[in-house]
Amino acid sequence: MNRFGKHFSVTIFGESHGEGVGLVIDGCPAGLPLCVEDFVADTERRKGGKQKGTTPRQELDLPVFKSGLFNGRTTGAPLTMIFDNNNTRSGDYEKQRAVPRPGHADLVASQKFGGNEDYRGGGHFSGRLTLCLVAAGVVAKKMLAPLSIVATITEIGGEKDPEEGIRKAIAEKDSVGGIVECRVSGLPVGLGEPFFDSVESLIAHAAFSIPAVKGIEFGAGFQSARMFGLQHNDAIEDISGRTLTNHAGGIVGGITNGNELVFRIAVKPTSSTPREQFTLNRESGEMEAFSVKGRHDLCIALRVPPVLEAVTAMVMADLMFSEHRMARVIH
Repeated sequence: MNRFGKHFSVTIFGESHGEGVGLVIDGCPAGLPLCVEDFVADTERRKGGKQKGTTPRQELDLPVFKSGLFNGRTTGAPLTMIFDNNNTRSGDYEKQRAVPRPGHADLVASQKFGGNEDYRGGGHFSGRLTLCLVAAGVVAKKMLAPLSIVATITEIGGEKDPEEGIRKAIAEKDSVGGIVECRVSGLPVGLGEPFFDSVESLIAHAAFSIPAVKGIEFGAGFQSARMFGLQHNDAIEDISGRTLTNHAGGIVGGITNGNELVFRIAVKPTSSTPREQFTLNRESGEMEAFSVKGRHDLCIALRVPPVLEAVTAMVMADLMFSEHRMARVIH
């Protein structure tokens, strides 16, 4: 569904080329100072056209508050925001209707919804919806301050230097993927509810809601499978739980251990590549060559860091809210 979280709950709505996209946050406490300016830094980081290899589509991406905000502070009621869509070119997708893009949701969306889906710009499956996640993250980060959540690109197109990875994509006239790492510092010990609400489970659930994410690893991740136990185990330094190494990535038994939370996600290449490729023509029933027209990212990963920070903040806010509620019940 389009809702995530139990105590800090986020619902997103809208389509890429519809009137707009938006979100409703339930569980935001009353009295949190909030204004349009709070959203600018992260929404600007998410925008295309800000760096080489991203879509030239430009939107203002300024929130319009519809409920839950009064006199510059949250009221405790559901917080509703809408972002208008103004810079669309829906005609780019009319000609594409008969030839679903390989690697994209075009065909499965049509099959699932009986052809009633809004296919323009990917509709509800578009990366445009990540703006809603970023907006929710802005609110969650304010609630979590001074907790630090920082995501950075560690690899583009197999290159440690992102610029080199983008140059490779431009030279090939093709799209590329990348790896984004997220680090969270300042977390308390004890967040997480094994088994099904372990910290890894919740973060993985949220991270895979970001379009194009195909993998995730925590701490040493897949490298752990190539290590001996003595290498992988993090020696405990003191009663606070601080460890000499952090192969566990800050999570043991599904619970935060007070060390830095570290995880990485793999982002696939953009499906809409300018290179000629083959797909089924639904009208003729035959495969044919085609190339994607319109405005698309050569590398989606470039725009993912603020989105990954946002969904991580959503998870942390939900977990922290759960812990605080439990503490109030106990005491």
